[in-house]
Amino acid sequence: MLKITSKHLEVTAPIRERVESRLAKLERHDITMINPHVIITEEKPLFKIEASIKLPQGELFAQASHENLYSAINAMGQKLEKQLNRLTHKPEASRNSGKADHKEALVDDAIDDDFEDEYQFAYETEKA
Repeated sequence: MLKITSKHLEVTAPIRERVESRLAKLERHDITMINPHVIITEEKPLFKIEASIKLPQGELFAQASHENLYSAINAMGQKLEKQLNRLTHKPEASRNSGKADHKEALVDDAIDDDFEDEYQFAYETEKA
């Protein structure tokens, strides 16, 4: 359940809907969010918004400030998406994961080439 806290500002239905829609975009990654908490603060002339979300793999935290509240919410949502994307694709980005597969492919190609050479040599000697 989403918890929205505000300081010096009343959370209206459109504000709540915008925050919920930004966090709903995070659910595309099929990760369960544990206790998402958003804090909205009005510091003249800026709106400051912070979000912290606990995940099974770690925690996301984003903070954004802007003169327009909805722009601050969008910026915060983009930062959370970037962090979540980095977290979910971290195993794929390992530097050594592709090298082992590449070496195995090279060894397999070398074995295939040797086999073809031997087969070609045997075929030519039988013909002669």
